[in-house]
Amino acid sequence: MVSILFVDDEPSVRENFDILLKHHGYHVELADSVAKALSLLKNSEFDLIITDMRMAPQTGLDLLRSAKSIAPNTGVIVLTGHGEIQNAIEAMKLGALDYITKETDYKEILLTIEKAVEKKLLKEEIRELRNKLRSEFSTTQIIGNSDAIKKIIDTVKRVAPTDSRVLITGESGTGKELVAETIHQNSTRQDAPFIAFNCGAIPKDLQESELFGHVKGAFTGAEKDRKGLFETANKGTVFLDEIAEMSIETQVKLLRFLENGEMFSVGSSIPRKVDVRILSATNRNLEKLVEDGSFRSDLYYRLKVVSIYLPALRERKEDIPLLAQYLLNELNPKVHTSVKSLSPEVLEVLSEYSWHGNVRELKNVIERALIFSDGDQITLESLPEELFQPLHSEKNTTSSNGVLPLDEVEKNHIIEVLQKSNGNKLLTAQRLGIATTTLYRKLRQYGIE
Repeated sequence: MVSILFVDDEPSVRENFDILLKHHGYHVELADSVAKALSLLKNSEFDLIITDMRMAPQTGLDLLRSAKSIAPNTGVIVLTGHGEIQNAIEAMKLGALDYITKETDYKEILLTIEKAVEKKLLKEEIRELRNKLRSEFSTTQIIGNSDAIKKIIDTVKRVAPTDSRVLITGESGTGKELVAETIHQNSTRQDAPFIAFNCGAIPKDLQESELFGHVKGAFTGAEKDRKGLFETANKGTVFLDEIAEMSIETQVKLLRFLENGEMFSVGSSIPRKVDVRILSATNRNLEKLVEDGSFRSDLYYRLKVVSIYLPALRERKEDIPLLAQYLLNELNPKVHTSVKSLSPEVLEVLSEYSWHGNVRELKNVIERALIFSDGDQITLESLPEELFQPLHSEKNTTSSNGVLPLDEVEKNHIIEVLQKSNGNKLLTAQRLGIATTTLYRKLRQYGIE
């Protein structure tokens, strides 16, 4: 049953509304003053408050303001005289769901109440859904079962609901922005903007203006006021990628902003409060940069409340098969293909490759393989040649002491066994004591037909 608190200092009005609302199935509590209404609000839950605007010593607006803090999920309808519509508009600005004039007939009153209750229940349903989504923590794009990835996911789960700053480190291509987005999407700021800013992509003399904005005439070319990224992302998250490339001048201004939440646009002396969460990332050693004076130590420690290290792909090779299949599924629509899987031989080659470009390089390889695949499975023929090359691309030559390099010895031995096996690869692999997939990879690596 919908519960309504009706507040009016006129006994006759209270009595009429009490009869009307109860007759139509509502549970009703009555209050003759704002003080009595607040007392009831503190001890009971109501779906809706209907309050007169003109009461003394406190008004309906006073009740509305107090109710927003005591019972923020309770809807409010204000009751006003015909000539007091301006007060009703003011109440709507403060968060009232609707208003009723005292001259309105009872059918219209009931319709307004019904709509307000529906609106309140809808808001409640949306809020519960959002809470459910937040409780079902989503790290679906952080792929892997390795201990390193499990540790990262655990850290992200712990830090996401907070407003703490996070420094994400790791080689280029390991997915630092992806982790930052995951933190934002699982935070209380998820409905506000997430803005990524690459410090290395912006000239150092323009970084301050991009982040903090500028006023007209601040510098040559500043023809009008312009908001910076921090102000644009207010209530949300700003991800500062390649933070090591930030100029010393901008570092000073960022440090001041982190200390008090106040920012100054370039050319302005008027401070503005902005509420953003800062996440940052780098593929460089910030501690070393602090030592040589190119990065401020006080800023470094303010950014590094929590640190997350993303390992290189070659450091978590057990994740490669799962990650490769995920990328295949993700890229199929882009390439307009319907490839279902990767062959065991392909997975072995991918797992043994060094991946200096990390996940970004793996993604490019999978996309290229999809383009050149003919069936419903990626095979060795679809992979680029560089995956089969030795780690060192220099020509194998006999050393000065007349000894062949090890990889040349291996190549010659494979050719010899292959010839003795009359080209039978299965027999060759058995005689060499290696898996058939390893043999195929080495044949491609050494260019053996």
